[in-house]
Amino acid sequence: MTMLLGKKVGMTRIYDEDGSIKPVTVIEAGPCIVTQVKNEQTDGYDAVQIGFDDVKPSRAKKPMVGHYKKAGAAPKKFVREMRLNGNSESEFELGQKINVDVFDGTKYVDVVGTSKGKGFAGGMKRHGFGGFPATHGTERKHRASGSIASFASDAGEGGNIKKGKKMSGHTGNVKVTTKNHELVSIDSDKNLLVVKGAIPGPSGGYVIVKTAKTAKNKQ
Repeated sequence: MTMLLGKKVGMTRIYDEDGSIKPVTVIEAGPCIVTQVKNEQTDGYDAVQIGFDDVKPSRAKKPMVGHYKKAGAAPKKFVREMRLNGNSESEFELGQKINVDVFDGTKYVDVVGTSKGKGFAGGMKRHGFGGFPATHGTERKHRASGSIASFASDAGEGGNIKKGKKMSGHTGNVKVTTKNHELVSIDSDKNLLVVKGAIPGPSGGYVIVKTAKTAKNKQ
């Protein structure tokens, strides 16, 4: 599996060869820097840590400045690990640059991002509840979530509401993965990936682009 960190630029549209409109999202992906290489002997597992988007050293903590200095790079805003099955030292080296060219030949990708936060919302907006009837005696309860009933107590665990009960609360701002986006084009000069459809998060939000975990890439 190939993974690259990036930033959502925004959405636009392109035209197919037959003239039909295709909605696409533009992602600024990389170049990413290998900031740490982990292996079975020293860390207990094989993985590579990559970073994206520089931050001023004055705005980073000194231990992190030293960590990135080993790779000859500035501190990064967005850092993630990619697990490896084999020997990580044979595939990656400290300070190595990874750009969009790693997706050459890839047909489909998965995109991981953080959805837009929409603040506090009621049950109808957050979970799609139907609400109460508009007539038949309903009074000032049309958009209420209804009785909590037996979910008000967790038998044997105290009087708390059971975990997972659908109620009002914070909507959005959660990790979301959208799968099987067609990789429409790659711009190596500008480090851009163009994928079909919408991806999670606002424009400017950080995303992770991975090779899709489906058989579509083998077709």
